[in-house]
Amino acid sequence: MKKNITILTTLILFFSSLVFAEVPQEVAKLQHAWAKANYSTDSKAQQAAFEALLEQANIAVAGSPNSAALLTWRGIINSTYAGVKGGLGAMKYAKASKADLEKALKLNDKTLQGSAYISLGILYNKVPGWPIGFGDDDKAKTLLEKGLVLNPDGIDSNYFYADFLADQNNYKEAEQYLLKAQQAPARPNRTIADKGRHQDIARLLEKVQKKLQTKTASTPFK
Repeated sequence: MKKNITILTTLILFFSSLVFAEVPQEVAKLQHAWAKANYSTDSKAQQAAFEALLEQANIAVAGSPNSAALLTWRGIINSTYAGVKGGLGAMKYAKASKADLEKALKLNDKTLQGSAYISLGILYNKVPGWPIGFGDDDKAKTLLEKGLVLNPDGIDSNYFYADFLADQNNYKEAEQYLLKAQQAPARPNRTIADKGRHQDIARLLEKVQKKLQTKTASTPFK
């Protein structure tokens, strides 16, 4: 039994070290600042917080222009800021996000466990289609599924695929992925982000389960 515990502890430390090795200091700073801006900042101050964060990301990318991890995170920041800003002015930031994420995928599509696939998939799911934007459900599905392959047990990969499925009115399958997202392992040094994402999951799960209950109630007995 002691031997098994020792092996388990060693494996946990090993995989944790892989995560830390993949997340350089500049990326970790952006992750933490993003979580604070997204989940711990008053809505009135949120736009200014993301503007400052985007400037921080620009400086980081300028110093390491071929870092897939930094490009991925600048893409995430631009994408989130587009959602905060809203309106037609948001499209500029959505397009900038798309460019960063596509470059990150060309450099290393496996960085940060395929986060660029997930983030680009979110954009294709949420951005309006032509002629306003570049939204495309088929591309969104393909990208989100690629992200799931690289991170099958991740909180974000499962949550955002569930969100896509819910947008497609596929509530039963969405529920399955949301329940899996709830069981995702905690991420090192991502306490604020994990707490916020679990709140996102709970809200979407409530919506999905209400839809399923309504559907069941309206189905006639045969």
